[in-house]
Amino acid sequence: MLVVSTTGPEAEAYRVYCLEAVAARYDVVLITPAEPTWEREFITDFEIADPDDAPALAAAGEALAGRHELTGVVTWTEWYLVPAARLARRLGLHANSPEVMEAARNKASARTLFARHGVPSAASMSARSLLEAALAAETIGDPVVLKPAARAGSIGVIRVDRAEELPVGFAFAAAGARDGIESTKVLVEEYLDGPEVSVECVTHRGHTTAVAVTRKTLGAPPFFEEIAHSVDAADRLLDQVAPVAAAAIKALGITDGVSHVEMRLVGGRPRLIEVNARIGGDMIGHLVKLATGVDLARAAADTACGQAPDLTRTRHSAAAIRLLYPNASGTLTHCHCHFDDDFAARTPWLEQVAFQRTVGDTVILPPDGDMFSARAGFLITTGPTADVAQARADEALGHLTLAAAPPPSAA
Repeated sequence: MLVVSTTGPEAEAYRVYCLEAVAARYDVVLITPAEPTWEREFITDFEIADPDDAPALAAAGEALAGRHELTGVVTWTEWYLVPAARLARRLGLHANSPEVMEAARNKASARTLFARHGVPSAASMSARSLLEAALAAETIGDPVVLKPAARAGSIGVIRVDRAEELPVGFAFAAAGARDGIESTKVLVEEYLDGPEVSVECVTHRGHTTAVAVTRKTLGAPPFFEEIAHSVDAADRLLDQVAPVAAAAIKALGITDGVSHVEMRLVGGRPRLIEVNARIGGDMIGHLVKLATGVDLARAAADTACGQAPDLTRTRHSAAAIRLLYPNASGTLTHCHCHFDDDFAARTPWLEQVAFQRTVGDTVILPPDGDMFSARAGFLITTGPTADVAQARADEALGHLTLAAAPPPSAA
């Protein structure tokens, strides 16, 4: 099994569970932009190459294919979906086509396909300038959401409530769009007013199974930073949203793999935000396994190899994650947990606490920063229901200290 992935502390914090799960079933070879560190215990071989460099990626893949009998290619990195699909095609391996992955990555293309196939989605228009954005906003009606057509992690996504806010909003979205690979356009979209969820799906040979629903908590508007998630194996919403998620996946032409389908419930009815053709970030795949027993990372590898995934539920509980952010942009002054022995002994439900930053690091919150510059870590809790897991997360947060001092000029 060939894995194409990023490396470094961020990848270790949020994707080590994926690599560990795949390595438990397959011999793993890795293509990554830098020398592997934490990955070494899970892999048998590797090549260093920038996946965004097509010739380098191809050379690395062919080198590994010359040394190993490869059965499939998988990536859980959003930016590498299209390069990994192209590599699979070059190596003659089972995979969704690069064209399908390009449609999934490009939100404008996806919106067109959703409309063509009757999937309930948001009204959307592309804008290359502030003038075009203003015309689009006038057509759609306030409020609107501005977003890059081909980014991820809520980077460059902002809500604009009034016409006078549009110049700042467009500049924010355009800055986020500059690094888009499949597209550098800005989209102006209808604001879907309702709770946000994602549906974690597995597709094998064109048949999609909705495994779980993730309930989301967002930060303060006008941004869409995700600050908490929960998964409950008994969530009754799954039956309602599963058909819409499956229809969206089919509309894009995805025949195999794990998908993270984001939507909002508007008037109680699901409306599509986007389909991410990979395991959800923020440890969502791990939450799904804790709550249901279904291993999405293993399912991604199995479907990449053309094998039927095991989606048998072996657990019936819930799990929640809190994503940790400091109180302000600046230099971290405190970043630690203080659990005494008694607390640790009576909290088996505290599944994991992880910090990806240390005291002295600089953190930058939106609008100047994003999840990659602002997030300091996470904690995961379990419980019989999502409400219990979330209440336990509140309790655990009381034992954490996370603070930043703003720079002197901002004081």
